[in-house]
Amino acid sequence: METADRETRAELSAWEGRPVRWAVRLSATGHDLLAYAGVRPTPTPLGPGQGEQLVELAPSQMTALRVFVGLASELKSPPATGLAEQVRTAVYDRGARRWRLHLTQEQMESVAYAFWLHRLTGSAAEANRFGRDYGVLYSPGSEKGSPAAIS
Repeated sequence: METADRETRAELSAWEGRPVRWAVRLSATGHDLLAYAGVRPTPTPLGPGQGEQLVELAPSQMTALRVFVGLASELKSPPATGLAEQVRTAVYDRGARRWRLHLTQEQMESVAYAFWLHRLTGSAAEANRFGRDYGVLYSPGSEKGSPAAIS
């Protein structure tokens, strides 16, 4: 906001027919902020919906998950339905230093698959942490082309 100077307030007082003690105007930045706030992604709900569980991921886990979601069109076993939206609207908790998502069981299995792929290309830490925290680990299943998570 921009605050009106004394001269502008005097003009406004004459126009209004009463004293104007203060006046502000929306700045260009303020206008942009209101426009952005109207279209920005809505954060995930505060509480999990039916069949969803709150999942908190470390930054390295979220990075690996974003890579997986970004490759969706190239994968034979793409991310579970709705996972990309959950990743896009995840909320970062600065105090806990964790990304917060609300995932269904199917989405959690898909995340476990993503971390299994990440494990094979470099780091097992993300998969190990997810398995320890949520009890979901991916194990290559007997069905060809279909990820199978074990709990």
